[in-house]
Amino acid sequence: SGTGVGFACKHAVLTFNFQQSAAMSTLLINEPKYAWLKELGLSEDNDGVYNGTWGGKGEIPAPKRGEIVRQIGDALRKKIKVLGSLVSLEMGKIYVEGVGEVQEYVDVCDYAVGLSRMIGGPVLPSERPGHALIEMWNPVGLVGIITAFNFPVAVYGWNNAIALICGNVCLWKGAPTTPLTSVAVTKIVAEVLEQNNLPGAICSMTCGGADIGTAMSKDERVDLVSFTGSTHVGKMVAMTVQERFGRNLLELGGNNAIIVFEDADLSLVVPSAVFASVGTAGQRCTTTRRLMLHESVHDVVVERVAKAYKQVRIGDPWDPSTLYGPLHTQQAVDQYLAAINQAKQQGGTVVCGGKVMDRPGNYVEPTIITGLPHDAPIVHTETFVPILYVLKFKTEEEAFAWNNEVKQGLSSSIFTKDMGRVFRWLGPKGSDCGIVNVNIPTSGAEIGGAFGGEKHTGGGRESGSDSWKQYMRRSTCTINYSKDLPLAQGIKFE
Repeated sequence: SGTGVGFACKHAVLTFNFQQSAAMSTLLINEPKYAWLKELGLSEDNDGVYNGTWGGKGEIPAPKRGEIVRQIGDALRKKIKVLGSLVSLEMGKIYVEGVGEVQEYVDVCDYAVGLSRMIGGPVLPSERPGHALIEMWNPVGLVGIITAFNFPVAVYGWNNAIALICGNVCLWKGAPTTPLTSVAVTKIVAEVLEQNNLPGAICSMTCGGADIGTAMSKDERVDLVSFTGSTHVGKMVAMTVQERFGRNLLELGGNNAIIVFEDADLSLVVPSAVFASVGTAGQRCTTTRRLMLHESVHDVVVERVAKAYKQVRIGDPWDPSTLYGPLHTQQAVDQYLAAINQAKQQGGTVVCGGKVMDRPGNYVEPTIITGLPHDAPIVHTETFVPILYVLKFKTEEEAFAWNNEVKQGLSSSIFTKDMGRVFRWLGPKGSDCGIVNVNIPTSGAEIGGAFGGEKHTGGGRESGSDSWKQYMRRSTCTINYSKDLPLAQGIKFE
């Protein structure tokens, strides 16, 4: 293929809960209820590789690239509801979250359009007369983007929009369990490229599994590998890419904590804790997994959060009143049960939930577990399911230390009115995470800031702030416009 990654990839078929051998009439796309799938350009059988046709147009200036990204954003706006429906259908998150995820891609496109007129390096003061010292930023080349099932649109969007305005081309491998979303998004982007007489290969896509991810990591033609997924797989990607001195951008796991102090506004704490632990059925990398409560508010917060958990409306992700849908796979259900068993063995008490629900689909009860030590092995394990471990602390120093003692360093939040504590939390002895919040939950980051985390979260940054620098290479350039040749540091070489 044009990208040089010639993978034999079959088709993404619209069967879902039906037998593969069933007649075409049983495919979802042929049922009136699912006719909207055709609006996304999907059919009974969908090719799983797109690389357009190769061609060349010469250099496009960054603002012109921004105009292409603006059009991609507009094209996504027109399909936001149907694409959000597909995310909900294929991934399992509730409809409003599916639409919200497409909105993130749209927002990043808007952000990238402005950025396309702003990226650049400084003109630095030279110590030598008649010399200019400037910084130039150029595209890295081909950006390989490997995304996860939980955000099958947004994570690609963050990478794609920024990579494009930086002048790169993209090769996307989505999650093997969300291939139709990858196909549908690529059809929308491809149409924009084709309307502008640009080669479709600028945004290539391949469906497939770990073998393709491994090939992308090993291939020297992939200048940057942006990987979102588990810490375990991310470590292998990083080592493979580093072996060839390629560049990687890692967005891995999180074991995120909300810390509630004695002076916290509990009317903010309770909805924040519920949203951040139950939203997306606990399958966000920024999901709150540890709720640390000051001993003076522990019992009342547990009681109020448990009461709120029981009021969470569980059901069909397409029902507008549903707040909580199924887990993505049966494997996740198995991990949920195993984690609850381990928590009980390590001294935990299930105060809410703890069971698989008796209904079709991968539904489990959102669960709260109290009484575990802060350093219990299960508390230090990121399980990608809706289990919240509640820990009781006495002092600020203790709480900050517990926040930082886990391997991951993605998101963290405190609830307090003490301004001194706020700035200690944001400072060098506070949270060691990439996202450090006050009086808001750990999840639901805006696109304008850099998104990512430290330690086993991988160190990568995507989306806003200066994340664009990860998609470009920097050159320091010295230009002599005089007739003399002075050397730096005053060295004489005559």
